[in-house]
Amino acid sequence: MAGAKNPDFLKRLGIEWPILQAPMAGTSTPAMAAAVSDAGGLGGLAVGAAGVEGARRMLSDYRARSNRPVNVNVFAHAPARADAKREAAWIARLRPRFAELGATPPAALSEIYTSFVEDDAMLALFLAERPNVVSLHFGLPDATRLRALKEAGILLLATATSLSEARTLAAAGVDAIVAQGYEAGGHRGMFDPDAPDDRLGVFALTRILAREIDLPIVAAGGIMDGAGVAAALSLGAAAAQLGTAYIATDESAADEGHRAALFSDAAHRTVMTRAISGRPARCLANRFTALGLDAEAPAYPIAYDLGKALNAAGKAAGERGYGAQWAGQGAPLARKMSAGALTREIAAEIR
Repeated sequence: MAGAKNPDFLKRLGIEWPILQAPMAGTSTPAMAAAVSDAGGLGGLAVGAAGVEGARRMLSDYRARSNRPVNVNVFAHAPARADAKREAAWIARLRPRFAELGATPPAALSEIYTSFVEDDAMLALFLAERPNVVSLHFGLPDATRLRALKEAGILLLATATSLSEARTLAAAGVDAIVAQGYEAGGHRGMFDPDAPDDRLGVFALTRILAREIDLPIVAAGGIMDGAGVAAALSLGAAAAQLGTAYIATDESAADEGHRAALFSDAAHRTVMTRAISGRPARCLANRFTALGLDAEAPAYPIAYDLGKALNAAGKAAGERGYGAQWAGQGAPLARKMSAGALTREIAAEIR
């Protein structure tokens, strides 16, 4: 039976349905998260790209909308190592694309996000605000930070893309593991983006982790409806996390270019690329992914500084094809409705 080793997982999360809305930087919003949580799932806020004040505002906005549990997500990647020569080459490589748009690239690039592994202000915010769940992507902070969060009564989720990563997470004391399959949209949660990637699909990974790890497993990747959630539960998952399913909802912050691409042929041709941000991430096929520049990109998130600048230049010129239009392989199954209605529909489909 699904989640038989962890029958109280949903109760611990404070939710009715085994549905977690993925916290998607730039796409999920407090309104989306509140709608999902009020419908019985677990809403997610992505604050890793927002900074501590942005995170504070998002939590405040969420709590003004809902008193239900919420998952707050941060990035726990190794801080980037700057490489001025490589970054200059990257700027030069993309300069012609800027020129086509009548724009000039930035003269230099910077590390635009602070990793949670060294963000004392974000840790202090979490300890003061005590969100129900904190989830970690790209790895783990040190034991002191994990212990502080757990002692504050915060449940910890973390992403694994392999059994070895899951074992590391379990040994560190997280409460549940998000099994991210290769189908998933957005950034791969792998600890080391330069290490070999086994590229396990969500169902193979979920089944392996459910058998080998004595923790609740949350399946993530390509799951768009109740049939997908039910399949994950039948393989031993305690719940499923859905991201791409919520991109087209009313409360999403996805821009018109992203929404239009989601309902185009590009949805059938998602691409794993490092070119946009410096880390592997699955994107709808667009002008950026067509450049095929993966091997040249600087470290994450330094490369993202240029990627965002190119997207801004494109949008200013009426070109939407340079966006970080993240989406998983289930993109053709996307639906347009409110986040609450979608959550209730998925729950009905599970039944």
